[in-house]
Amino acid sequence: QVQLVESGGGLVQPGGSLRLSCAASGFIFRFNVMGWYRQAPGKEREFVASITSGGTTTYADSVKGRFTISRDNTKNTLYLQMNTLKLEDTAVYYCNRVNLRGSWGQGTQVTVSS
Repeated sequence: QVQLVESGGGLVQPGGSLRLSCAASGFIFRFNVMGWYRQAPGKEREFVASITSGGTTTYADSVKGRFTISRDNTKNTLYLQMNTLKLEDTAVYYCNRVNLRGSWGQGTQVTVSS
């Protein structure tokens, strides 16, 4: 079965940085487009960033220039480097396959607060 385990979240001040990781198993990681999503309190889950098998990236306008998505196919791991964090970045962050999404993992909480 597909397993997605997010980690790396925490409490950070505005302007700070965090690096999220997503350990994947149960599918051929290197053949899949992968993405990061987030859900803030009282809001629906939204798209954050994606990366194709070949390394082509796409970002939501809200994070463009601040976040960087990457992957290590030798480790079956997806990353999200988040810089210059803002209060509105506060959310639970999830990873998943973009084209064949199944169940969601636990997610990792990112809280940006002064």
